[in-house]
Amino acid sequence: MVRFAFSPRPAVAILVGLACIVLGASAVAAEAGTDAFRLTILHINDHHSHLEPTLDARLEFAEPVGSIEVELGGFARVTAKIRELRSRYPNSLALHAGDAVTGTLYYTLFKGQADAAAMNRVCFDAYALGNHEFDDGDAGLAGFLRMLAGDPAGCRTPVLAANVVPELGTPLYPRAGERLIRSEAVLTVDGQRIGIIGLDISGKTRRSSRPLDSTVFLDELTTAQQRIDALTAQGVDKILLLTHRQYLNDLDMALRLRGVDAIIGGDSHSLLGEAFAGWGLNPSGPYPTETRDLDGNRVCVVQAWQYASVVGELHLSFDADGHVTRCEGTPHLLHGERFARDGRLLEGEARQAVLDVIAAAPELGIVTPDPATQALIARYSEQVERLKQTIVGVAVQDLCLERVPGQGLSAICDVRATQAHGGDIQQLVTAAYLARVPEADVAIQNAGGARIDIPAGPISVSDVYSLLPFANTLVELRLTGAEIKNALEEAVAGFMDHADGSGGAYPVAANLRWELDLSRPRGQRFSRVEIRRRGAPDWRLLEDAEDVIVVTNSFLAGGGDGYAIFKRASGEGRATDTFIDYAQGFIDHLQQDLGGAAPGDPILATPPEVRALPCADYSTQRFVDGLGRPLQSDPEVPQGCGG
Repeated sequence: MVRFAFSPRPAVAILVGLACIVLGASAVAAEAGTDAFRLTILHINDHHSHLEPTLDARLEFAEPVGSIEVELGGFARVTAKIRELRSRYPNSLALHAGDAVTGTLYYTLFKGQADAAAMNRVCFDAYALGNHEFDDGDAGLAGFLRMLAGDPAGCRTPVLAANVVPELGTPLYPRAGERLIRSEAVLTVDGQRIGIIGLDISGKTRRSSRPLDSTVFLDELTTAQQRIDALTAQGVDKILLLTHRQYLNDLDMALRLRGVDAIIGGDSHSLLGEAFAGWGLNPSGPYPTETRDLDGNRVCVVQAWQYASVVGELHLSFDADGHVTRCEGTPHLLHGERFARDGRLLEGEARQAVLDVIAAAPELGIVTPDPATQALIARYSEQVERLKQTIVGVAVQDLCLERVPGQGLSAICDVRATQAHGGDIQQLVTAAYLARVPEADVAIQNAGGARIDIPAGPISVSDVYSLLPFANTLVELRLTGAEIKNALEEAVAGFMDHADGSGGAYPVAANLRWELDLSRPRGQRFSRVEIRRRGAPDWRLLEDAEDVIVVTNSFLAGGGDGYAIFKRASGEGRATDTFIDYAQGFIDHLQQDLGGAAPGDPILATPPEVRALPCADYSTQRFVDGLGRPLQSDPEVPQGCGG
């Protein structure tokens, strides 16, 4: 069961100071005067190769309806909804705010081909790059963009990233006059020129993805103002930022700019629309969110959640001077028409009660998938389904996902199940690393590198590649104890000390454990760092001068997620790539290390049992959040780890 009834988070204090007043759309009356022009923005972000719908999403309605299960999202519904709204509002633009790819087997198998084909069914008017577009490097991104530009029906979506500057002769800029990305697009709607500037999140993309060293990521704020000024000088007075740099960062940026009218964002997967709280969801703010720029002019900020589940509908009204006088709109949750409770289909009066609630809620609505898009996706899904059918293990319990303890990112587990020690599945991933590389003493993984929970039950090849979807290999690093401690500190500092940092950098380890206090300054957060050498029965304190072989993924070995010490060691020749695919390594761990199969044997007819590790083997032994609060196990909630 996939549940979308989230509790407030995070418990970890990652504080962003915003000296602004943020107002819901209904809180600000339109200024006096007649609106000269009205523009509609239809938008999505962070669909992450989720082309198929979520089959059993849960929504929480008030009694007597209660909790229901419903099919949610899917790109065929995105296509249908955007086409419906485009026909209703001819003065409209369809925008995608990045992270179109990675996250499901559709990307693992097809490397963006399926996503490009689905996106071209919508034919977005502009698309901004996100950080995950660079996960397979500039060459992988270039391949995807060529697929996007190769639509036989003639769709040619401008790809925008004003602050990304590839070097001439590299995949994104192979020759003069052939850059695959642009700074901005100027589109004409009903005689009005609309400027759209793309921005990618610089620090996170550089740290958490794989762009070439020669590809320059400029400061977002400086770049935005420069491009706004350039468009204004050309007489463009209606300017949108299409960004992939997080909701709170967008709000902060709006305060520091002049001349921007709206920001259509992504990256933080923010669900906006306060009414969603009534359906058991956890909105981050109103839709749209209004703030002011440096000159006191209105700026409208929106985002549309994640995974092709929401289409945002934003209406902007402009006066004759190009200033926004009013912004309003609706985020549409895209769901099906079949409702269930505890797996049983609702019929008759029970179904009608759900329909009555939906009819009264503009943000809810049954969306019939676009048939042509469904047929297109089906051509790819046949190969995906064949791969999904192979079972490689059986989880005897829920194996919960978590990044920073206390965040509550799991879709199947109570946050209290992981707040003391962190994610269960990440610990199993590091155990697999260690088992597959016998020369290593310890393994270190970024928590964000594992992408899904594993619920109790069969574990398929599909599950493993959804858990570990990136093109990573296992790499040995030769480090000192002091370097390991400093690497742990820099990983946490990446999200504690930087507004655009990623909690996905949070370290998880095998044969290494620690206590962590996020309320302390950098360099003092980790204490009692202990190691258990391979084959040794006992834990002991890690010494600064001792030499340790660490196995990690190639992403971290290259400095991803801010692991600069790992990158330095690689650059100094202290790295050995095993060329073991990390997802295949996890499958081999299940089959061979847990199941007893020999290398080269067929998949075991009786899948091995997979369970959480003992609590004593979890890397985070004690955790204090950014407000100085120790997070401890709750005796009323079953813990993933064992005694």
